[in-house]
Amino acid sequence: MSEPEYTLTSRLRLAVVRLNRRLRAQRTNATVTLTQISALSCLHKCGPLSPGELAAKEGVQPPSMTRVITALEELGYATRSPHPSDGRQAIVALTDEGRAFLEADISAREAWLDKRLAELTAEERATLTRAAEIIDRMAGNQN
Repeated sequence: MSEPEYTLTSRLRLAVVRLNRRLRAQRTNATVTLTQISALSCLHKCGPLSPGELAAKEGVQPPSMTRVITALEELGYATRSPHPSDGRQAIVALTDEGRAFLEADISAREAWLDKRLAELTAEERATLTRAAEIIDRMAGNQN
């Protein structure tokens, strides 16, 4: 790898890590783990899922997801109900409390980011718009 590529690689990795750390610091409730927030986000986006489907979408093993679901149920953020056609399965859904928690958490982080973006020039924001598209595309490529 040439020096300019290494520099871009290092700078991008560190910038993403630092931004992620700052966004995590804006969370409204540190007792809910990032894994639990990710599962809530998946349920919010995809709707009710079986534990196996949720585990697959989140890229974790079913036993790990079972623990996450149990914790979310204890918090009142998710419910499990019988599967309508398969008695061996359950369906996990977001509760109103879970949706409210997730929306408040997202709102707090986005408010912080909105303030930082407002400090930038229109040209810088346009550059970040393009960079966000590229980073999203890179993140989607699971090679």
